[in-house]
Amino acid sequence: MSERKQVVLATRNQGKVKEFNKLFSELGWEGISLANFEGVPEVVEDGETFEANAVKKAVTISTYLGLPAVGDDSGLEVDALGGRPGVYSARYAGEHATDEENWRKLLGELEGVPDEKRTARFRCTLVYVEPGKEPVIATGACEGVIAREPAGTNGFGYDPVFYLPAEGKMMAQLSPEQKNQLSHRANAMKRLLETMKVEE
Repeated sequence: MSERKQVVLATRNQGKVKEFNKLFSELGWEGISLANFEGVPEVVEDGETFEANAVKKAVTISTYLGLPAVGDDSGLEVDALGGRPGVYSARYAGEHATDEENWRKLLGELEGVPDEKRTARFRCTLVYVEPGKEPVIATGACEGVIAREPAGTNGFGYDPVFYLPAEGKMMAQLSPEQKNQLSHRANAMKRLLETMKVEE
């Protein structure tokens, strides 16, 4: 791989862009946000799995721009809710819901659920595509527990209510550096890189 590989991030989520670029910098990659391009088609995330959505995003953007692209789909799986919110994590409380509205709905649904049954995980599927080539797919997860009250101001999404027993903190209480060591996105990125090195 070249020293500075430019890769388009198939997202407009600025929280994800920041995280990706911290991870990319360690790989010698330069992640370019979709905000840098005009006229890029909006990708409708209508897949029933994280993988289906991530593949659709990466292939659509890579084909349109003629550049390598990384698509990701990620979300929260709560065991007591049968894996919900899952692919609907970003719009759990409605199509244009805020992060706080989403996690407040989640806490409401888990009211009365005992601590030992509040297990959950963040899951991320990353897909790397170069024009004309087969997608490279990797998945990562980060296990935790849904807290009863929010804490912390870092991160985004459900980070304020996602408790990490091994750290004794919420995801939102970790520094960006700490999060990039153990997040679902970081784990998926490590697997993606390992897979790509094998295929080279």
